Amino acid sequence: MDDTVKALLLKCTGFEWDKGNKDKNWLKHRVTNSECEQIFFNRPLIVHFDERHSDTEDRFYALGHTDLGRMLFIVFTIRGTKIRVISARDMSRKERAIYRNL
Repeated sequence: MDDTVKALLLKCTGFEWDKGNKDKNWLKHRVTNSECEQIFFNRPLIVHFDERHSDTEDRFYALGHTDLGRMLFIVFTIRGTKIRVISARDMSRKERAIYRNL
């Protein structure tokens, strides 16, 4: 993980869940908010800046696993000191291979 991204994450104090993103990942991919949060506390965690989708605000993507071992791909932004999850889904086969080969 890039030192700049790591520094941003270390300043975060929680997560932002509102009506805009509260149920979206559950309805679309059956991923709970709790599962999204868990990957940020489990290791390994791969986080990269998403240059292609950062026109209006900086976006990042993460590969990580939940407490029960579910492997997730998450797109998020950081607003102030809060992580706001934009999208969450199970990792693809290719993403799982990358994650396992750390």
